Amino acid sequence: MTSSYDAIVVGGGHNGLVAAAYLARSGARTVVLEGRHKTGGAATTDQPWPDAPHLSVTRLSYVMSLMPPTIVEDLKLAQHGYRVHPMGPYFQAFPEGGSLTIYEDDEARTYDEMARWSKKDAEAWPRWNAWLAGIAGVMGPLLTRVPPTIGSHSPSDLADLGRLVWKNRGVDTRMVADITRLMSMSIADLLDDWFESPQVKGALAVNGVIGTWAGPYAPGTAYVMAHHSIGDVGDGAGHSQQLGSWGYPEGGMGAVSAAIELSARTFGVEVRTNARVQEVTTSNGRATGVTLENGDQLSAPVVVTTLHPKTAFLDQLARTALPEDFVRDIERWNTRSGVVKINLALSELPRFTDIPDTDRDTGHARGGVPEHLTGSVEMSPTMEFIERAFQDAREGRPALLPFSDGVIPTSLDKTLNPDGTHIFSLFTQYVPHEWSEAPHTEELEAYTDRLIDLYDQVAPGFAASVTHRDIVGPHQMQEEYGLIGGNIFHGELTPEQLFHMRPAPGYADYRTPIAGLYNASSATHGGGGVCGIPGWQAAKAAIHDKKSIRNRLRRRAR
Repeated sequence: MTSSYDAIVVGGGHNGLVAAAYLARSGARTVVLEGRHKTGGAATTDQPWPDAPHLSVTRLSYVMSLMPPTIVEDLKLAQHGYRVHPMGPYFQAFPEGGSLTIYEDDEARTYDEMARWSKKDAEAWPRWNAWLAGIAGVMGPLLTRVPPTIGSHSPSDLADLGRLVWKNRGVDTRMVADITRLMSMSIADLLDDWFESPQVKGALAVNGVIGTWAGPYAPGTAYVMAHHSIGDVGDGAGHSQQLGSWGYPEGGMGAVSAAIELSARTFGVEVRTNARVQEVTTSNGRATGVTLENGDQLSAPVVVTTLHPKTAFLDQLARTALPEDFVRDIERWNTRSGVVKINLALSELPRFTDIPDTDRDTGHARGGVPEHLTGSVEMSPTMEFIERAFQDAREGRPALLPFSDGVIPTSLDKTLNPDGTHIFSLFTQYVPHEWSEAPHTEELEAYTDRLIDLYDQVAPGFAASVTHRDIVGPHQMQEEYGLIGGNIFHGELTPEQLFHMRPAPGYADYRTPIAGLYNASSATHGGGGVCGIPGWQAAKAAIHDKKSIRNRLRRRAR
């Protein structure tokens, strides 16, 4: 193996693999360095049970939506096994009786479902979707737009800001007001403006707090909802798809990483695992390569880091090599979380009391599975339920009644359960964010027991159907996957940490204070979810800078 490259990518998660693929595609001799024994990072498919090695789970990340079609097409991911099964509806069974199913693609059925709880809400639903689509039409393309350096007086930065304003010249006063409200409001206040039923509001509040150290009454959670709800609305290259379209990747989330890695290798990328980086080396303010923990040194004029910013800038670089204000910004970067990911193996599918055996309309079953089990199978009855769970954690104890954003990917993806066993993937909250500092194994087991009991109340026999449990708490997320604080986004999606502030003012363009060092972490703009946008943009920045240097040298040579 060589020790000299054109580009080094630190971290073999999906963003690192995307960055490497684009760099190699441009002609750069590129290596990916992954500290763990396998690539994929949080987008991984694992076999956590030694006595059931044939069962696979999507261990952390669990659904796809935000990856731009341009990345899928540029990297020819479909040719490398990338396939997504569109998810079914949202389903919630209520402890007091009854249920709610929301069909993204069937307004008539959704109207009937919501009208059982509130006719007013059923009538508001199409208007809500139209309003959200209007917001998405403006904000969706911004996910793939490099943020301007707001406050800079340089002509190029001012021109960039002017281009952004000009491109959005059609945005009217009402839209500006709506976006301002979205960025500053709580999801609870926003939903109160539109709906009256606690059941409907509980259903829609979930997206406002996923992965967030906040309850639904906290300002800024309305934006978190929008980030998750926008889904794939296009990326400015003539592509578009249904608002908020989510799906299960066949083979689990690890198959997404595997497809990107296969693509990267076709462009000549070298991938090394068990190659943990200790230090990014620099000289005269420029990146020169990396030193591995085993002492090996690799050199390259371009280094792309995908690690959490606290790791990348406070642990792997000398702080004296960075501006003091940048160091302070990274030190203050909020990366709290109260997430616990739980994967359950089930001997049979849940049978909810409100729907004893099949869908009300058995004609809507998919592949023999009742349709209400092919999408989100939630445990978030009301906003108050979610808020109480957060307040428990904020007061220093795990939620007595945790909320769950649950999915059963095996309802559509049969590759994960060759023997017919189903996998229930539960993204749950909250435990105290301080739990990232210690395992809390026994408390997590009890927390899981309580969540299973909640599902058992509305689907009797559920608890008895659980044959295996895999519980990943904040400490394991931090220690095994590098998710500081257990935060799945490498930093909270709060207003002060978005767009031109992500991860620090003046450095939201995927560049860093070190020349030749680029940032492809999920803590950059567009990050959050398995989207590949940070890797794509960081690679584009590096490729652009290389071309600019070449052009300057050519002009001088003349």
